[in-house]
Amino acid sequence: MYLVSPVRSVSQQRSVGLARSWARDERGTTAIEFALVGLPFFMFLFGIFGLGLYFFTTFSLESAVEQASRLIRVGFVQESGMTAEEFKQEVCKRLPAFVDCDGKMRVNVQSYSDFASIIPPACTDTEGNLVPPHGTSYNTGGASEVVLVTICYEWDMAGLLPFLKLGNMPSGAALIQASATFRTEPYGD
Repeated sequence: MYLVSPVRSVSQQRSVGLARSWARDERGTTAIEFALVGLPFFMFLFGIFGLGLYFFTTFSLESAVEQASRLIRVGFVQESGMTAEEFKQEVCKRLPAFVDCDGKMRVNVQSYSDFASIIPPACTDTEGNLVPPHGTSYNTGGASEVVLVTICYEWDMAGLLPFLKLGNMPSGAALIQASATFRTEPYGD
């Protein structure tokens, strides 16, 4: 019994040889492996940076509200006649330079007779946009009154971070809110 080998044309033999040569060639494996691993790696890296920046901004805003609210708590704001814009600048002085205080921040200061009657202000309107500046209140109260200081900040960077969707506003920005509640000191005595 004779084994008959299939007859291949020259072009078929070249194709088979070329395929075998590509199968043995390992020069591009690093590039292919990086292409498979690179995208998830960069997504993870940008996610860490984005969330870190978000938490840094939130922490900075909370710290600035707490420090500036101390001026109301001890009666400095009330006795000096500080305006709402001046108080906002006191908050902004305590924030990092990348925080846009001019158009993206709202300051609400409300006073109450006791803690049970506190009603937190709304930071957004019915469409989800930041309330206009005239929609805020500024009442620092008097001695021994309960005061709620609320800062609403529209963080535009949330819409610019690749691979992350931190924004919860129609513009793609994230709403960051920080508050401080306290009873003012009896500074008038």
